[in-house]
Amino acid sequence: MPTLDTISAAATLHSKNKTNRPQDALFCDMELPFRETFYPLGYAVEIITNDLDVLKAACESFGHRCLNHESTALCIRVGVIESPSSRCPPEPTRREYNHLYSLVADAYNQALLDLKTCTCFAWISTPAVKDRLYFRYNFLEKMVYLLLGASVVTDIHAACISKYGKGVLLCGDSGAGKSTLAYACARAGWIYTSDDTCYLINNAPGARVIGHSHRVRFRPAAKDLFPELAPYGITRRMEGKPSIEIPISVLPVFSTANEADIYSVIYLNRLAAVSARLLPLPDGTATHRMKKELFSAGEIRTKHEKMLEAFTDVPVYELQYTDLDDAIQQLDAFITTIV
Repeated sequence: MPTLDTISAAATLHSKNKTNRPQDALFCDMELPFRETFYPLGYAVEIITNDLDVLKAACESFGHRCLNHESTALCIRVGVIESPSSRCPPEPTRREYNHLYSLVADAYNQALLDLKTCTCFAWISTPAVKDRLYFRYNFLEKMVYLLLGASVVTDIHAACISKYGKGVLLCGDSGAGKSTLAYACARAGWIYTSDDTCYLINNAPGARVIGHSHRVRFRPAAKDLFPELAPYGITRRMEGKPSIEIPISVLPVFSTANEADIYSVIYLNRLAAVSARLLPLPDGTATHRMKKELFSAGEIRTKHEKMLEAFTDVPVYELQYTDLDDAIQQLDAFITTIV
């Protein structure tokens, strides 16, 4: 494998051989000698770059998984370039037109994606790559999950837990308590799959989802509910949402699963001073609401809307609750009634 020294030497020679060419400013001839394959959500994605820090960041984001789905032949290319500023750039602005997608933070930090052909390239400055969390959350993970979402999965704003082989999606608006209740259930013996984002497997029979079962993210207020979170600090997050991100392996959760077959969808409604109760919602409610929450556009959105029809016949409920233990008891009783 090439070393950083050989890259530097090659870059010096390259620059001597093409001094003052107009196209040099385009970085169109950038060499990307480092590559490694990772398995986000269990799908093969090759990361190709000129900077080993990119691969280190990819290992932090995706190194917990191995291949368990068909190969996707997806490639993420990242060219790292110098910038006049040593400061980390701002959060990128996202824009989409049909199958074309861009992430632009500034002149030195941007990514372009074609969601139809599933190709992309990012130019990232050295300071941005050195800030590992910034690079992972704002560029690397965004690109990977956008390409996977354009090809093999459909993202859903929901937590996922299961018991007796029966998966349940916990849905609701931001702040409804999805992560908190999912984790509380996992502490009480449920199988944990995801805290607030799941991915419907497009070609699976029925409604089967994948989750980030290796970690859990909380709002800072969760420390008041779970004393084991006290030692952990707030992690800077994209989109201005402070959170606490913790590997599930260090928490009192004894069973996880990367995937789950969904038998029910439950929308959370946290109220003041009510006893936990489940109220049935009309057939098709989950599909209708999930379609409204899609962040995709154009042809990709049309594809995702079709995939979400998998939830048309899945029973849907609203869980009204105040107390977590009360909600868990209600879910424990409910799961035994599902055939």
